[in-house]
Amino acid sequence: MIPGGGQPNMQQLLQQAQKMQQDLAKAQEELAQTEVDGQAGGGLVQATVTGSGELRGLRIDPKAVDPEDTETLADLIVAAVQAANENAQNLQQQKLGPLAEGLGGGGIPGLPF
Repeated sequence: MIPGGGQPNMQQLLQQAQKMQQDLAKAQEELAQTEVDGQAGGGLVQATVTGSGELRGLRIDPKAVDPEDTETLADLIVAAVQAANENAQNLQQQKLGPLAEGLGGGGIPGLPF
């Protein structure tokens, strides 16, 4: 039941929307600064990305480097970056999912959920 004859308080709704927008911006900023890793080949290749998906680092164990087989190394790099991006998406859902639900649960355009 909404007090005041069934009409929501527009000022209150606007304040709530503004707070959710600020919370969302803060969570997105935290994601951009948080780094997550992904690896392939039992750790021979490790990729580091931010929570927003920006590739920040790539570590390749010398054991993974075979001049005769660069194709396998390329596959390991792709797999490590994909694993890191999956971890970043999971982090995004943890941080932004509750905020999206607060905005109506329909998801937010441009976000992966």
